[in-house]
Amino acid sequence: MGIKLAKPDDQALLDSVAAKTEQVRALLRRIASDFSPAALANSLSAEDMVLTDIIQSEKFDIENFSLDTGRLPPETYDLIAEVRKHYGLTLKLFYPRHDLIEAYTREHGINAFYESVDLRKGCCHIRKVEPLQRALAGKKAWITGMRAQQSATRGGLPVQIYDETNGLEKFNPLADWTEREVWTYIKLHNVPYNVLHDKFYPSIGCAPCTRSVTVGEDVRSGRWWWENPETKECGLHIKKI
Repeated sequence: MGIKLAKPDDQALLDSVAAKTEQVRALLRRIASDFSPAALANSLSAEDMVLTDIIQSEKFDIENFSLDTGRLPPETYDLIAEVRKHYGLTLKLFYPRHDLIEAYTREHGINAFYESVDLRKGCCHIRKVEPLQRALAGKKAWITGMRAQQSATRGGLPVQIYDETNGLEKFNPLADWTEREVWTYIKLHNVPYNVLHDKFYPSIGCAPCTRSVTVGEDVRSGRWWWENPETKECGLHIKKI
């Protein structure tokens, strides 16, 4: 939830990060070669910044896009600007359809997502799922920064799986990374990150749906904190049944 530095004498951790980084580099190289056009769905999380750093450093031909839901924290917009400054990379931003947002808020209210899981998922669908579908149109693969340790809904996360919903391959290169390994990479390579992480926000989404967590809480406990852990997905990573 904050910056977890590798100690200079923590050679096991440093070796693990180096080995896993090489594995990710090799996987991204294969994706760029065999699954073009491919794209990183960049939520500006610490994990996605690790992937962005590797992709940019290696100049892999992988598109980098982000979903601007219209309700992101100011710190996330600051990071979007920092990505452009640090890497010379202008993220391709996708926005919700204004007609769907207008219809939703007129019928249910501006903060209806607090009222029920269905209304929250409806908001997520408009602000995230539908824009993602447009972002992935024509792609052969998409890449995420998801990790198996992040929540109860992500156990057994595969590195590669066919996404039936969007009709393309889905890759999770950091599936087996730990939080410490992510932050060790970030500090070793001077990777920009969302400053909210320093304020105990381990998982950052829309501002109304994200809060800080306390020591000992699960890293996803600050997302949709009023819901049960089993419902804490926005729909981007739900399998079609």
